[in-house]
Amino acid sequence: MGLSRTHKTANGVSTRWVSFFCIASFFLGVLVINRLWTSSNPVKINEASSVQTHGRKEAHPLDTSVEAGDILSRVSQTHDSVRTFRTLDKTISSLEVQLAAARAAKGDSNEGSPMVTKPGIENLKERPKLFFVMGIITAFSSRKRRDSIRETWMPQGEELKRLEKEKGIIMRFVIGHSATPGGILDRGIEAEEEQYKDFLRLNHIEGYHELSSKTQIYFSTAVAKWDADFYIKVDDDVHGYYIDMDYTTGMVGSTLARHRSKPRVYIGCMKSGPVLAQKGVKYHEPEYWKFGEEGNKYFRHATGQIYAVSKDLATYISVNRHILHRYANEDVSLGSWFIGLDVEHIDERSLCCGTLLDCEWKAQAGNPCGASFDWSCSGICKSVERMQEVHQRCGEGDDAIWHTSF
Repeated sequence: MGLSRTHKTANGVSTRWVSFFCIASFFLGVLVINRLWTSSNPVKINEASSVQTHGRKEAHPLDTSVEAGDILSRVSQTHDSVRTFRTLDKTISSLEVQLAAARAAKGDSNEGSPMVTKPGIENLKERPKLFFVMGIITAFSSRKRRDSIRETWMPQGEELKRLEKEKGIIMRFVIGHSATPGGILDRGIEAEEEQYKDFLRLNHIEGYHELSSKTQIYFSTAVAKWDADFYIKVDDDVHGYYIDMDYTTGMVGSTLARHRSKPRVYIGCMKSGPVLAQKGVKYHEPEYWKFGEEGNKYFRHATGQIYAVSKDLATYISVNRHILHRYANEDVSLGSWFIGLDVEHIDERSLCCGTLLDCEWKAQAGNPCGASFDWSCSGICKSVERMQEVHQRCGEGDDAIWHTSF
């Protein structure tokens, strides 16, 4: 009897009724929600049906062709935008290079470099675009060598000016100053410059063991003074075919022209000679220990008689010249400056022909050389006496360059 007894809450309401009301409230809520959901669905269904019907109406063939044309137009606009961005990127890169050159020019001006006469930016704006600048590295004692070059493969006077104006080619003998400024050596170069107008003077004190520094300053000075695609360094005991032969513009010119669109190229006869640790020998390397064990070879680099670098690399040398390490050998120094950079090395064997049989045979075969010298002498042996002979036997004519277009 106690189990069948109905329990009541404190206010007198049975627990059964409480349970009943809870269940009833739950079902009532479910019913209300279902009705609200059902009343809203037709609207959405009608909207979706309307959108589908509208979409089917727009799928008319004529409308499809319009859409296809619109898509093609947008694709074309996208391609144009990409090209524009690429052009803008190249322009920005070019401006960055010019800014770097301007800063270098300003730095040279502050250091008293004789070649800077205007502020860097102003000078850059006024400079014409050139094909290449060739610097013939020379010394105070090399007057006869310079004369032998002037009498053979380097034009003089009005022809030199014409070469610059019509072909965009600059040629200069490159020399610094003596340890006693204004002395007899400097006055001799000044008199020679007054006569020939074919020198580029550097803010540099001359010395055989300073060739790495001189080369560095040459590129810095040249890139600040002239806006060219390439900058060439050549020794004054090498026979070049730049001006007086068809190969002038044929071999060297066409070789450079093939790489004109590349931003960073290093062109020359690439080699990898032994690192000479023994003191007293020619080309001794005082820092031989940096290249590993005894008997190791240098990294690949262009032989020092002649090589060319593109504008970006010349600018790189100019901007970073104060922190670029200089080894005892100039060609090794230049090669080391490009290690770690995204540089394309061009091994151009036409720039290292021998004399006389090698260059003469190739000239007769219609495949003339870019430069000739004797490896045993690191230049033409007895160049003053033999330059004319090499020129006559390996040359191809004095007027060819004027009939060639770059």
